[in-house]
Amino acid sequence: MANATPYAHDPAVFPAEAADPHCLAEGEGALLLRDAPWKRFAVVGDSLAEGLGDPLPGYRTASWADRVAEVLRTATPDLAYTNLGVRGRTAAQVRAGQAAAAAGFGPDLVCVVCGGNDLLLPGFSPARVGRELDLLFAGLANPGTTVFTYALTDVARAVPELRGSPLEQGVGVLNSVTGAAAARHGVLVVGMDGHPAAGDRDLYSADLVHFSARGHAVAAAATVRALATRLPGGAAPV
Repeated sequence: MANATPYAHDPAVFPAEAADPHCLAEGEGALLLRDAPWKRFAVVGDSLAEGLGDPLPGYRTASWADRVAEVLRTATPDLAYTNLGVRGRTAAQVRAGQAAAAAGFGPDLVCVVCGGNDLLLPGFSPARVGRELDLLFAGLANPGTTVFTYALTDVARAVPELRGSPLEQGVGVLNSVTGAAAARHGVLVVGMDGHPAAGDRDLYSADLVHFSARGHAVAAAATVRALATRLPGGAAPV
């Protein structure tokens, strides 16, 4: 799904997406971000940033980041956009391998999404991830730049067998660490953890780690709605 070419919303071709109340309605994104000031959008992180995920009938095969860039281009047709995300990267690897390139791009809108791979490795250290996020946010949250990140969905809500598992507990810890670091640096958190669709099995790919095409569509909608709150007179979070 990474680097898929965005294309126009078409209810006849993507009926499930068009009918999904958790996705953007036709024209909704353009209306919400019509006054968006951002001209240079950069994404850094792991596989969620890169945009991995299974296709799903009735939904466009386009990552959340490509979808957000598409909406931003309705306000700024010449938007510059780069996605530096690479699957499998830990927070430290994201900082070491992507932060300088992102800063050099000169973005005024940046997404940082990482920590999930740290969680899946033996010896997960919340304190270490928190330090890496502090360094990432501090290096990218320059004056005039909006930085955002995610509180991740908990797949255990959709898969009862995972409830009470170390994975479920770990996602909660990671979201807490991410939220605390974000608060220290004025970073916007897109709250996917409490999203009403988080318990839907089809939000996730077969590996139960990555979003499906629907998950990317839902995450993009949540992101656009959250970004709108940073604009003068912006909408309330959905």
